[in-house]
Amino acid sequence: MNTPSLPDPHDRPARLTVGVVGAGRVGPALAAALQLAGHRPVAVSGVSDASRRRADALLPGVPLVTPAEVLAAADLVLLTVPDDTLPGLVEGLAATGAVRPGQLLVHTSGRYGVGVLDPARRAGALPLALHPAMTFTGTPVDVQRLAGCSFGVTAPDELRLAAEALVIEMGGEPEWIAEEARPLYHAALALGANHLVTLVAEAMELLGTAGVTAPDRMLGPLLGAALDNALRSGDAALTGPVARGDAGTVEAHVEQLRAHAPRTVPGYLAMARATADRALDQGLLKPDLAAALLAVLADRAEDAVPRQAPGAADGDHQDERPDGEDQDGQDR
Repeated sequence: MNTPSLPDPHDRPARLTVGVVGAGRVGPALAAALQLAGHRPVAVSGVSDASRRRADALLPGVPLVTPAEVLAAADLVLLTVPDDTLPGLVEGLAATGAVRPGQLLVHTSGRYGVGVLDPARRAGALPLALHPAMTFTGTPVDVQRLAGCSFGVTAPDELRLAAEALVIEMGGEPEWIAEEARPLYHAALALGANHLVTLVAEAMELLGTAGVTAPDRMLGPLLGAALDNALRSGDAALTGPVARGDAGTVEAHVEQLRAHAPRTVPGYLAMARATADRALDQGLLKPDLAAALLAVLADRAEDAVPRQAPGAADGDHQDERPDGEDQDGQDR
């Protein structure tokens, strides 16, 4: 029997010191994954108590320091801050001379490619955009979830191999995204993941109002099957009263929602119209039934109750605050 040969240690990429700017839910998890691959986390920045707890849990013994001190200590720096904070952070670090030539500077924003790192690139940094398409909890389970996780990767041609190697070392699968396609890529993930959470949470609340004692237990198998069917079959997996053209049932739904949960009406109507359009395109919804259905949706849309603007919102799993207090993922 042939014994498989072990990889030559000399064939492994060079081991790097790793720093994290923004100890939210993403940064410490990625650094912990890199540590499992043999790299060495050396510094983390974060000011909130939650950031400190996350750093202690995922990167025990790694000191919490300022962002400038993170860059001074690390060969590879993960910038895991909110999308809107990232450009100013990069400009500030470059302007103060914190960026070192030859330093790998990696951000995890889904929205941006490598262009946002241009100020650091002019200072000699090597820019990479590595966005894990995963939702994060800020706990050690996140490191396990990176196994097989797709990363949206954008990198200069000369750094593509380095970007690919880092993603693979973290257990992920690189998916190359063009610079100009990053916002669309990110919008797709937010639509699928962030809005899914909202839909599930609203469905659970409505089931509770209807008297269901365990909404999670009822929805789990149903939503799991629906997700699996959608990923396998796309629009062909559409079912339910909208796809069938049951206008009376849809009208009854809207009446009940208006009576018991009026804030859900605009979302229901918007998704019903989108579902009807897709079912029509696929030939699942007959045109004569679609006319009656769309008439109901149009009538109900006129007096739908709009939602109040939330106090704060986030599109993915990036930190909500510069210190990384909250992240969602993509949801991120």
